[in-house]
Amino acid sequence: MRGDCTGASVQSAPARSGQRGAGRLKAIIWLLILAAAIYTAVEVVPVLYANYLFEDDLKSVALDAEVAHKTEDEVKKAVMDAVAKEGVPVQPEDIEVAHEGPHVQITVNYSVTVDLHVYQWTLHFSPVGRSATWA
Repeated sequence: MRGDCTGASVQSAPARSGQRGAGRLKAIIWLLILAAAIYTAVEVVPVLYANYLFEDDLKSVALDAEVAHKTEDEVKKAVMDAVAKEGVPVQPEDIEVAHEGPHVQITVNYSVTVDLHVYQWTLHFSPVGRSATWA
C-alpha cells in the first residue's frame, strides 16, 4: 500500500453541451437587444436634439419679438427662419403667437415620424418660447 486513501479513481463529469449552447443563445439575444437599442438611439436622438435647438430658437425669437414689438406675422416669419435652420417639419399654421401687452408667447405643435423599419414611431412636440417677463 502506497498511501492511497481510496482505491477509486477520479473521473471528470461529462461536458453538458446543451447548457453551453443556452449560454451562447443568451449572449446572441442580448447582443441583438443591444444592437436594436443602439439603432433606435441613432434614429431618435437627432430628432430630439433638433427639437431642443428649435425650442432654444423659439425663446430667442420671443425675446426679440418683445423687445422689437413685432407683429404676429413678423414673429411667424422669424419662427419659419428657425424652422429652416433646424430642419423641423413645421408649417405656418402650426405656429401660435400670443401677445399680452408687450409680452410674447410662441407655441408650435408638430410631429416627426421615425422609421425604425419594424415600427413607425411618431414623436409629438409642443415647444414653447416665452419672453422673459411673461406672466
